[in-house]
Amino acid sequence: MPLAPHSRFKLVLVSDFDYHLPPELIAQQPAAERAAARMLHLRRGVESGALADRQFRDLPGLLRPGDLLVMNNTRVFPARLFGRRSGARAQPVSPRNPAAREFLKGTVEVLLTRPLGTAGEWEALVRPGRKIGVGERLAFGERECDALHAEVIARGEFGERTLRFDSVPDFFDRVERIGHVPLPPYIARADGASDRERYQTVYARERGSVAAPTAGLHFTPEVLSEVRARGVETCEVTLHVGLGTFQPLHAEVVEQNKLHGERYSISRVAGEQINRARREKRRIVAVGTTTVRTLEYAASLSDAAGISPGSGEAELFIYPGYEFRVVNAMLTNFHLPRSSLLMLVCAFAGRERVLAAYRHAVAQRYRFYSYGDCMLIE
Repeated sequence: MPLAPHSRFKLVLVSDFDYHLPPELIAQQPAAERAAARMLHLRRGVESGALADRQFRDLPGLLRPGDLLVMNNTRVFPARLFGRRSGARAQPVSPRNPAAREFLKGTVEVLLTRPLGTAGEWEALVRPGRKIGVGERLAFGERECDALHAEVIARGEFGERTLRFDSVPDFFDRVERIGHVPLPPYIARADGASDRERYQTVYARERGSVAAPTAGLHFTPEVLSEVRARGVETCEVTLHVGLGTFQPLHAEVVEQNKLHGERYSISRVAGEQINRARREKRRIVAVGTTTVRTLEYAASLSDAAGISPGSGEAELFIYPGYEFRVVNAMLTNFHLPRSSLLMLVCAFAGRERVLAAYRHAVAQRYRFYSYGDCMLIE
């Protein structure tokens, strides 16, 4: 695989982005109030990355009049489905094993990651993956009015499956009824009714994500009103979070990895706002790494100073060595070790600065990951 153009002279290793995190610091529940999170403030240009412990509620006062705050308005849908396998293509456990028949029709868990070009076809992660081959039939839903049926029609490079669902007139209505909130695996509990509201930003509109753009979870209507009252402009883009955001990196050399594309959209109005802010040299503050990826990918498509509105698949992999064209500051949650999201943050603020900030956050007992605390980097 050819090396990425922004890092062709120096290999970057995945192990360079490791850090120690005590398991008890992984947030298992959201904070009692959305805006109650702590916020670590990292200033890149001051004293080699000066740090300050703040509260998320301080954010409006840290933004500048004239800033453009860009948010990802994707909406999470209950993409985790639990169903049954038919055993049509499975091998028997043993002809003498009385449990074999039950095994062949055992339970299966499916995470829908993105729709494909053909109606009814989805890319998905399936468990138990090794046991479910091409040709297997899967059934979801206990009642006929909720039922969904699918066939496994292909297998991907890293174990993903392509499912073709039987046609129904109300596919998403059924998914909403029988699906579960796709909480990340490091949240060691089943999803509950409250997660349908809390694992969603207050400005979520465009359905399509299988994971929340978590930096946005801290906002409330009141905080957004404070932001706008300070003369900060806001706009929205869409990136539907999928495998490109949370997939593990399989190769130790960072440059040898390739992220899945994720569907994005930038409206004409948002494009005009972003381009005007750039022309006027106002700061563009991105809420979350998904927003960063959307803006920087859109900029990479144009040789001009602006970005073009439109939609497509964002395929940009950002790691140290990348030169940012659009984003001047970002709000982000704390990310997993050795992850592409941590690499993006390190590309923006410097690996040593970011890892030092993470060590500080661990020492100060910040809460980590999706339901945890956040960082403002400027």
